[in-house]
Amino acid sequence: MTTPASDPYTLSADQINSYRRDGFVKLKGVLSESELATFDDAITRKVIELNTMHLPMEDRSTYDKAFLQVMNLWRTDDIVKRLVFDKRLARIAAELMGVEGVRLYHDQALYKEPSGGFTPWHADQYYWPLASEHCVTAWIPLQETPVEMGPLEFSAGSHRLATGRDLRISDESERVIQELLGEADLQTVGGAFDAGEVSFHAGWLFHRAGPNTTETPRRVMCIIYMDADMKLKRPENENQIDDWEAWCPGARIGETIQTPLNPVLWP
Repeated sequence: MTTPASDPYTLSADQINSYRRDGFVKLKGVLSESELATFDDAITRKVIELNTMHLPMEDRSTYDKAFLQVMNLWRTDDIVKRLVFDKRLARIAAELMGVEGVRLYHDQALYKEPSGGFTPWHADQYYWPLASEHCVTAWIPLQETPVEMGPLEFSAGSHRLATGRDLRISDESERVIQELLGEADLQTVGGAFDAGEVSFHAGWLFHRAGPNTTETPRRVMCIIYMDADMKLKRPENENQIDDWEAWCPGARIGETIQTPLNPVLWP
């Protein structure tokens, strides 16, 4: 089920310290142009095939305007699986978090269509029934991503805030979290992504994205990693119950999540 080890990406001490201080890091040159082209083609084909959102943009909710979302593509395509199981990426996730190994939580394609709306402020871990903070998302643009396409924006250091963690992605989360971040005087870091650049952000980091004002879809693949020893916690909202059933079925509360859908990816 695993792929051959890829050439490792060497992280500097500054990059690791930056992730642990700010809750995110952007890394240039993680993927080559040829890799991007291969994965872009395969992932885009699967998104077109499996997408179930067909409402006109004006009839969608704020959440549904933000992106098309297709999950666990690794189970449907061998080329996509090569990316999701890539040891280079999994090793980066483990080294950033300072854990010995990582498992897959799940993957998801996030395609922001032309005229697609903004993605409100939120923290991913609101949705995840995970017992520790040792989880991270690799956000992998499949093309060069200028600001006009709506790349991620990060609130540096916001993974340490305890407030705002009970908000799902919505107009309310955009308003309330924006106020919280202003009161905490935290810096928002945005900007374009080069081709091959990948960001990693912590589960409780607040982040958002602007609208796509271009005529080209913003094509992104995400891989969510968790500590290989991650335990399932008792769900605290309906979304966490849904995630338990979808991404780690059969896992037991208080025990390590080690279902067939959550293989160890590193080492």
